[in-house]
Amino acid sequence: MNFRLFRLLTIILSFFFLTGFVPILSFVGPSVTALTSGNIYKASAQFIINQRIEKETGKNSLTLIKDTIIKDKMIEETDKKVEKNSFDEDLRQLVETRIKITRQKLNNQNLQKFLKKRIEVTRSILDLNSITQ
Repeated sequence: MNFRLFRLLTIILSFFFLTGFVPILSFVGPSVTALTSGNIYKASAQFIINQRIEKETGKNSLTLIKDTIIKDKMIEETDKKVEKNSFDEDLRQLVETRIKITRQKLNNQNLQKFLKKRIEVTRSILDLNSITQ
């Protein structure tokens, strides 16, 4: 009896070790669920869902969730960078428009000063200061 149990245990263990531990994780999760909860339906559903996820994505469920979380974090960081760049761009445009407005005002003031000076020079040349309109 002991020899038969030892032989069966050896065959099962060699199956697990020689296949690269691939089926171990597939069986351990549902087995633990079945043993702790006593619910065979829940354990079989968990096994079927894990197999389906692995077939569709090539990853087990934990790796898939981890990759999804990392991807979401990267998207959030990218969105923050885009928002920051958008804010920087808006600020730059605002400053540029204010600079243009200020330059235009200064040019107008300089033009008015220039015109007043030209008018005074022209009046002095023509001696129009004594004449009133």
